[in-house]
Amino acid sequence: MPNIKSAKKRVRSNAKKETVNTFVSSSMKTAIKNVEKSAKAGNHEETAKNLNIAVQRIDKAVNSGLVHKNKAARLKSRLTKLKNTVENAK
Repeated sequence: MPNIKSAKKRVRSNAKKETVNTFVSSSMKTAIKNVEKSAKAGNHEETAKNLNIAVQRIDKAVNSGLVHKNKAARLKSRLTKLKNTVENAK
């Protein structure tokens, strides 16, 4: 346990940041899974809607520094390809 005042404040602020980062990263992962699930079901409209949500969540994770921009680009590209395969399958 820290004794210095600034170290105590750092512990508190790190705890707050941890909760926000956990929420952002878990919501991103959930959005990605929703896109994959709706694509597997073959529902084109739901896949497109979930893709928009997933892209927003991925961009938010990049802006907060949780995900590297190249990883975000890779994820968005793969999800878009997945949506296009569902669209072309119809």
